[in-house]
Amino acid sequence: MPTPGAAAKTPGDTAKPSPADTAPRPGGPRRKPESPKPHAVKPTPGPATPHPHPVVVPSVSDPSQWGRVDDDGTAWVKTADGERVIGSWQAGDAAEGLAHFGRRFDDLATEVALLEARLAAGTDARKTKAAATALAETLPSASVIGDIDGLTARLRAIIEHSDEAAAHAKEEKERTRHEQTERKEALAAEAEQIAAESTQWKVAGDRLREILDEWKTIRGVDRKVDDALWRRFSKAREAFNRRRGAHFAELDRERASAKTRKEELCVRAEELSGSTDWSGTAAVFRDLLTEWKAAGRAPREADEQLWRRFKAAQDIFFAARNSAATERDHEFEQNASAKEELLAAYAHINPDTDLEAARNALRELQEKWDAIGKVPRERMHDLESRLRAIEKKVREAVDAQWRRTDPEAMARAAQFRERVAQFEEQAAKAQAAGKTRDAEKALEQAKQWREWAEAAEGAVSQR
Repeated sequence: MPTPGAAAKTPGDTAKPSPADTAPRPGGPRRKPESPKPHAVKPTPGPATPHPHPVVVPSVSDPSQWGRVDDDGTAWVKTADGERVIGSWQAGDAAEGLAHFGRRFDDLATEVALLEARLAAGTDARKTKAAATALAETLPSASVIGDIDGLTARLRAIIEHSDEAAAHAKEEKERTRHEQTERKEALAAEAEQIAAESTQWKVAGDRLREILDEWKTIRGVDRKVDDALWRRFSKAREAFNRRRGAHFAELDRERASAKTRKEELCVRAEELSGSTDWSGTAAVFRDLLTEWKAAGRAPREADEQLWRRFKAAQDIFFAARNSAATERDHEFEQNASAKEELLAAYAHINPDTDLEAARNALRELQEKWDAIGKVPRERMHDLESRLRAIEKKVREAVDAQWRRTDPEAMARAAQFRERVAQFEEQAAKAQAAGKTRDAEKALEQAKQWREWAEAAEGAVSQR
């Protein structure tokens, strides 16, 4: 047994006091042993990142409940198997030795708590089990004073649950791998669909870049599967880029063709800009504009320049047409005024007083009317209606005179009278021969023809 005043010795260890391993002398005020303090961590700028292991606050136990240090420095610990010597303390009084061995136990308890926290967090259960096993093997000979049985039970629980935690971690890892694999499969399928179908080139290109960014954030996929999925995605992206490139190449060809076609239309429009065939050329310009729209778009700068050229030629023609139309409208207004004066000058035409003079005056009016020319459309109906009224009045007078002197009507009335005479003569002969019925029939027919003759004569006399 060590002698008083010698250094504290334990099996396999020599205890050295620290400034904190101080306690009051017997009879003095009792001071609680200090526990180790965790190092302060200086905060760093930027977003916080999770600690790889849960933070465990060191615990402080009461070593007097689990052991003692004799006056001669012998240190004892109580276990379920009884007391056993764990070493000796020669660097101070018994209270200081008890605090020293208690702190060593607290250090072990902190290690166990850290292993428990790692197991609960699912952090590499296999390594946690190995560390717990190694620590448990040291407890029977550990130079500490504390609840060694409780610590042993906690380590045993860690060891027992490590396999379960490892299995759970494996399942979780498999589940995560499956989910991440499905995410990449879905992204690859979407990329393939875009490559095969999409014609919204900008939107589709942006989406493929988003897929790539999301792809980079997905972890935990089996390498072979990941490589295969990456090949699918890369192939789809390349196919889309080829199809998009072919589309824009074709678009460039179409725009070049449209540029050539629009240059030709500009030449034709410039050739027509000086035409005075207002109606025919306006129709041609409408056709040219239809062809322009059907030609498609040329490259933007060229398209805008060609349109300005085409429109300038078109504007020249239509400006000239509008100017000519203004002159024509002025001329038509003058024609309308002339026809107003003409109608006033021939307002005296009266076929009831002198039909022949009225007919001659109407012919003069019509000749002068035609010589004047066109009038504005909005005045045409009124002027033409007034002319037609004069023509109608003269025409009706001429028709009435003709009906009164119609030789055909008079000849037809004479023929009716001849038929009357014939039937009367037949009636007289039949009467003389005693054929009364034939005589009555002939007289009846003579009466009918007489009525027709009188009607024809009346129609002539009433004209």
